[in-house]
Amino acid sequence: MEAVARRRQHARAAGGAGAQPGATFLQARHGSIKADEAAPAPFHVDLWFYFTLQNWVLDFGRPIAMLVFPLEWFPLNKPSMGDYFHMAYNIITPFLLLKLIERSPRTLPRSMIYVSIITFIMGASIHLVGDSVNHRLLFSGYQHHLSVRENPIIKNLKPETLIDSFELLYYYDEYLGHSMCPRPLSPPSTSSLILSPQPCRAHLFQPLWGWGCLCLGYIPFFLILFMYFSGCFTPTKAGSSMPAAALLLVVPSGLYYWYLVTEGQIFILFTFTFFAMLALVLRQKRKRLFLDSNGLFLFHSFALTLLLVALWVAWLWDDPVLRKKYPGVIYVPEPWAFYTLHVSSRH
Repeated sequence: MEAVARRRQHARAAGGAGAQPGATFLQARHGSIKADEAAPAPFHVDLWFYFTLQNWVLDFGRPIAMLVFPLEWFPLNKPSMGDYFHMAYNIITPFLLLKLIERSPRTLPRSMIYVSIITFIMGASIHLVGDSVNHRLLFSGYQHHLSVRENPIIKNLKPETLIDSFELLYYYDEYLGHSMCPRPLSPPSTSSLILSPQPCRAHLFQPLWGWGCLCLGYIPFFLILFMYFSGCFTPTKAGSSMPAAALLLVVPSGLYYWYLVTEGQIFILFTFTFFAMLALVLRQKRKRLFLDSNGLFLFHSFALTLLLVALWVAWLWDDPVLRKKYPGVIYVPEPWAFYTLHVSSRH
């Protein structure tokens, strides 16, 4: 008995002065997490670089790939190069988001992370199929500025129940697919040139609930980024600085988010996310907590995006054709619409 008592005394002494009697394993685990949070996390240059690279190549480069590669190489009954880009985007993006969450210095709500990632993947898969079929319809004369039933190549289909199937496909692509993931963006078809006197159908009901439908498509993506951002704080001001690698990545990252916001028409959601981040920064500053290098990188990328969007809108503020195409309260022209009107029409 005396030997057992001596072993217990030695074990308590080995626990150190910081160990509390009766501390459970869970308490010790959370205690180690808090100790780790005192040291700022290093800048995740590998993840941010891969994230920025795949956004530019697989998202921005997808419609360019569909225009560059000859149609003979990818028949209409086979996946196109853009479809392969889309597949890679649907795999790599959630993987990088999960790796980003893993490196968060703060324990984040796992259930919300899992639901967001699952929703993102399901929506991206739905949109992949719908967007692939939609791309092929363009070669048959499908007109984006008309509803499904008003399209010349659709309204004469027999039997008429086939039209219901195409409307179902449109519903999956435009509402379910877009409402669950940040879709890889596509250029407008030449048949929906913004020179048309009739505004695009998608923008006819944008002023109220249309904005809700479009913004809903990016909620899982921005929710994950915001949850990660909420853990990017450190009590040491010395750790609140950006390394050279972060400064180099801010410009391409902010420029891509400008493209995402303008082409995806998600200005309201992006602005809400940015000011939620700003409010969190001010709240944590009262507690003497400062952004670490990863939080500074994300915050400055979003700030640069907001500045670029403001300059973009100011530049095209008096464009009469774009004003007619975007008649809503919030005027944010799409880059591909600008390209169709002012660049491709000249050639």
